[in-house]
Amino acid sequence: MTPLLLGHRGTPALHRENTLTGFQAALDAGLDGVELDVRRLGDGTLVVHHDAQLEDGRALPTLRAAELPAFVPTLDAVLAWAADSGAFVNVELKHESARPDDRVGRTLDAIRAHGLTRRVIVSSFMPTLLRAARDAAPDTPRGLLTHRPYPPLLVRAVMAWTGSAALHPHHALIDAALMDTARRRGWQVNTWTVNDPADAARLSALGVHALIGDHPDVLLTVR
Repeated sequence: MTPLLLGHRGTPALHRENTLTGFQAALDAGLDGVELDVRRLGDGTLVVHHDAQLEDGRALPTLRAAELPAFVPTLDAVLAWAADSGAFVNVELKHESARPDDRVGRTLDAIRAHGLTRRVIVSSFMPTLLRAARDAAPDTPRGLLTHRPYPPLLVRAVMAWTGSAALHPHHALIDAALMDTARRRGWQVNTWTVNDPADAARLSALGVHALIGDHPDVLLTVR
């Protein structure tokens, strides 16, 4: 099985990350879609941006949509692009606290409104956000992000509590034992940030479902 290939925040080595230009470049290069980050402005607008602040230091939760730089797209604009282009989208829910706010339900509403339920996975490092996503839209797949090893019992418990279909570990955490566990549990494994051809080949051979990386040419080596 050839893994799904997703541009990490678009094509950050070539274009500003989390922009429509970068996302389109990922598709033009031959990738299947993109990974992106969702945050909430102070006026409730959902935008696509990784950090909680802009480059000039202004915090996103204090801003209104009219104060954003032009290159920061709204979530709605990006989902409209995905619906038109046929891109697969990994939507990562960013957070300022463990307590879910309205960004979760409104993100899921927007995904449904654009007809993308079958071409999206919603991911987060925060289990409470994934649980809220499960409650808001149980038919939209969810993925649990992990950046370090956790006890297997804990991972299984969180996966069950959030109803997650996929585990999203950093690529260095993936080995044959983890993939065997995933197969037995019926989980997909999607991994980030894969920027070395040797890593891409190893992970593809292990049966990883999706590779997320900064460089399209590296990801495309598995094909």
